[in-house]
Amino acid sequence: MSSLSLSLLGAARAGAEAQVPGLLDHEFASRLAAKDHTLWGPAAESEAAERLGWVSPFESAQALLSQIGQLRENLAAEGVTRVLLAGMGGSSLAPEVICASDDVDLVVLDSTDPQQVAATLTDLDRTVLVVSSKSGSTVETDSQRRIVQRAFADAGIDPQSRTVVVTDPGSPLAQQSEQDGVRALFTADPTVGGRYSALTAFGLVPSGLAGADVETLLEDAEDAAEVLFADDAANPGLQLGAAISATSPLRDKLVIVDAGSTLVGLGAWIEQLIAESTGKDGTGVLPVIVADGEPELTREAGDVLVVEIVDVEAEDGASVDADPEETVVTPHVVRTGGSLGAQFMLWETATAVAGAVLGVNPFDQPDVESAKAAARGLLDSPAPAAGEPIRDGAVEIRTRGDQVLLTSGQATVAESVQALLARVPDNGYVAVMAYLDRIAESQLGDLRPQLAAQSGRPTTFGWGPRFLHSTGQFHKGGPAVGVFLQITAAADHDLQVPDRPFTLGSLISAQADGDAQVLADHGRPVLQLHLSDRGAGISQLLEVVGELG
Repeated sequence: MSSLSLSLLGAARAGAEAQVPGLLDHEFASRLAAKDHTLWGPAAESEAAERLGWVSPFESAQALLSQIGQLRENLAAEGVTRVLLAGMGGSSLAPEVICASDDVDLVVLDSTDPQQVAATLTDLDRTVLVVSSKSGSTVETDSQRRIVQRAFADAGIDPQSRTVVVTDPGSPLAQQSEQDGVRALFTADPTVGGRYSALTAFGLVPSGLAGADVETLLEDAEDAAEVLFADDAANPGLQLGAAISATSPLRDKLVIVDAGSTLVGLGAWIEQLIAESTGKDGTGVLPVIVADGEPELTREAGDVLVVEIVDVEAEDGASVDADPEETVVTPHVVRTGGSLGAQFMLWETATAVAGAVLGVNPFDQPDVESAKAAARGLLDSPAPAAGEPIRDGAVEIRTRGDQVLLTSGQATVAESVQALLARVPDNGYVAVMAYLDRIAESQLGDLRPQLAAQSGRPTTFGWGPRFLHSTGQFHKGGPAVGVFLQITAAADHDLQVPDRPFTLGSLISAQADGDAQVLADHGRPVLQLHLSDRGAGISQLLEVVGELG
């Protein structure tokens, strides 16, 4: 039986009670298992027909295990034990969670920040590069591949002998890889979208090469599927999907906290899945990842639903418990526990349910491309030089359009941040978007709880360009209630992208400027803070925001 537990309290329970009977009447679970592409309405049918392979990945995934194991053994015999994964979105988030939860090392390269990329170009004599992309055309992954392969060559290592590729059959990357003669080429089911690909080659290959127990992961997921695809009132996938999408009024800020589980980083994977799948057509659910005791958990808000990831497994398979006498952080809570494979299947199923309840297509991402197009445009034809920015210490202050009005010709960082926070509506949120090194400059994440406290509203934190493949869809396609703080910085040492007419520094700058412009075009308030000195600027920001009254 599956190891899944689910408790719903308050509004979460009410939402499930309101929607699950209708889902049962429509046989939603069994129709989903049968890959019925009509479940999300006529407008979604063509997309859904090509995106339901995730409901039954097990046979093809099992066939990969021996290949992954043999390749890992062969590489280890050559002294190659360090796995460097180049990928964005679901291609990197799922392996990162799998390996962290299994306590095995995986180096994830999901940035275009020159400093962060350069830091991964070490220990090349024992490194294998896994390039993970459905098409291979993702500019971040292509740039990362070129840089790492050039570093191999410069170190006297044959790049192709150290490159493993995961992609869709017949993709441009697959064709190029066959021509180049890479060490190994794994093709995944093309009917699985990136954010639903945790249990396909995209999740399994890098994780298995790193040493994670992907066989148990698959077994747990397959056990969970038996429960999740049953037309049963206690089906936790139906219950969870209804709970997060059918509260009345909609509690569209999903505050996620790890409450003692062993599933390291699961919230980041859920964030991408939920935000990109539901945040469109002016609606959606915004995941907000917090730590224990942070502001979103200490105050009641009518648009917040709390999700606690706990280290609890149901003894007798899946269960739905709704005991209002339990002591919880707030009375409106989803609490779920279970193995990682079971959680992957649970949240993918619940997201499909939520899409149907909200009336959106959970398999497309119509607003992600807009930021990509803007970035490409700026790379091809850089924008004219902007006017002289306002300077305060190590920070340059810019705004987009007239969305944030700064007084007179001078402003401080404190004044500009306060002006931005003043624009947050009562049902709004603050989004911090930091285009910096998420490993070496992780302390910048301390801004999130500080701004949540100062604004009184849920606050998200995303590392650019990583978040563009996650909450970036919700920012533009979801409700127009967000305000956006973008933080950028120049790199002390840039990296040229081999055989491309741009550097990583120019790429990440174009990505930041392009996203800010698209947000402004959508009428979202955007404040841009550029750090002229990275270390001093980060310290200044943390100090200033910490002192805001």
